[in-house]
Amino acid sequence: MTELSLMDTLSLLWFFLCWIGYNYFSRYRAKKVDRLQNMLQRYIEEWIRVLHKRDVRIVDTTVVANMERNASFLASSCLLIIAGLLTVLGSTDRAINLIADLPFVNDITRQGWELKLLLLSFIFVYAFFTFTWCMRQYGFASVLIGNAPLYNDKEVTPEERALHIATLSRVLGLAVYSFNLGLRAYYFSLALLVWFIHPLAFICATAWVVAVLYRREFHSKTLRALMAGHPG
Repeated sequence: MTELSLMDTLSLLWFFLCWIGYNYFSRYRAKKVDRLQNMLQRYIEEWIRVLHKRDVRIVDTTVVANMERNASFLASSCLLIIAGLLTVLGSTDRAINLIADLPFVNDITRQGWELKLLLLSFIFVYAFFTFTWCMRQYGFASVLIGNAPLYNDKEVTPEERALHIATLSRVLGLAVYSFNLGLRAYYFSLALLVWFIHPLAFICATAWVVAVLYRREFHSKTLRALMAGHPG
């Protein structure tokens, strides 16, 4: 059984509190002020309305394919990272000797090192599942685009058209949300790397990641540009 020091335990609890807490905070905060995903969702809804006015949807399927390609790249990267972490896990003694010579590094034990590597691997496993689910949702969206009624189809009622627009917009929004969760896992994995040096640095790095996420999601120039282009 691996025993963590009090500082390591507190820093790990702080890490999960920040990660899980920020996910809840972001959703709660978005009910009061705009965030990137909310603004993007409005543009998605407008895009789907325009899509219904086109008989040829090559551009639309290309857009979805490009977004799916980004998720596919990151999912593949997760597998490579996991393979690298497992390789390092098999060379624990050599890695400890290398890290121990660095300045400001806290005392490293074999059990603590392996626990940190396993936790880091778990984060990328989570990211892999999140990105692959994102890819599947983009696949569902592609099917819905192919199923979109033609603009001049008189047999389609306005209610049916509105339902299709709402469904496709929702599926694309959920895919974007899954992609965001995967990206957050990447961000927090970088904070976890600092745990190998010192738990206090780990605490600071975790807080810094939360600050970066908050600024980009609620106060970035990109958000202001999207809001300016969609005043409604």
